[in-house]
Amino acid sequence: MSVEAARAAEVLAQLSGPTRLLALAELVRRGKEGASLAELAYALDLPLPKVGDACARLVGLGLATGTGNGFYRARTEGLREAAEAVDRLQPIAALLAGYPQLRGNFSHGRLTSLPPTLSDRYPLIGELLARYLALDGLHSEDEINRRLATVTDDVAATRRMLVDTGWLERDRAGTTYGAGRPLPEPAHSAR
Repeated sequence: MSVEAARAAEVLAQLSGPTRLLALAELVRRGKEGASLAELAYALDLPLPKVGDACARLVGLGLATGTGNGFYRARTEGLREAAEAVDRLQPIAALLAGYPQLRGNFSHGRLTSLPPTLSDRYPLIGELLARYLALDGLHSEDEINRRLATVTDDVAATRRMLVDTGWLERDRAGTTYGAGRPLPEPAHSAR
């Protein structure tokens, strides 16, 4: 497990504790004003030491900020950062960075929709998925389906789209697939 994945897992594990989750929710509810430990303990109807421990853990996770005098504010960016860390671990994330116009078709590393067939993004999504498949030689339909299933729920429609756009070729029996055409050189990203 990578450091990013371990951190995201730790955030989720720590938030599974009811006191920490309640404390974070109350801090979020209070917004920029935040709350003192005493105010949190009163609002949550919990002992001060228990709330103090929860807030200290939230600060350690980057989900809250605290002052030396026991005043805390939520830092919801910590949740977003954990989610983004998990997203970066998705198998297609590195390739998707080179196709920013296709980001709207993905959610958390999963293909959620295909662009309209007449749009300029339709062939691009085929190119992106062809790069992801990285086919070398011939592959069975099951192998293609397994690879596509890591990025989409609608494997059949995605496979058909790849065939329709020429990125994937199948034999007459429809059981063996290979690359339909060579991939162009990747565009150089701005540095």
